[in-house]
Amino acid sequence: MNHQQTRSTGDGPLLRRFEYEDGWIVAADLGADAEDVSVDTVGETAIVVIEGDGEPVESEFELPGDADSVTVENGVVTVEGQR
Repeated sequence: MNHQQTRSTGDGPLLRRFEYEDGWIVAADLGADAEDVSVDTVGETAIVVIEGDGEPVESEFELPGDADSVTVENGVVTVEGQR
């Protein structure tokens, strides 16, 4: 397993990327309730929108490949894909 951890500048989410022989996982700690978060993937990009008080906040992050699944639980977005 190869593990890479990065933090975006400012108050952005903490990103963790795990690469395995047969797939990969990217997790972002958003600190938001699941019902306030929507995630779309387009190619190798994840687009995250957080609804809350005021205007929605949108951010995106690169993925190591096309996503097979996306989940949001306890404020953490998890995107998984295969090699």
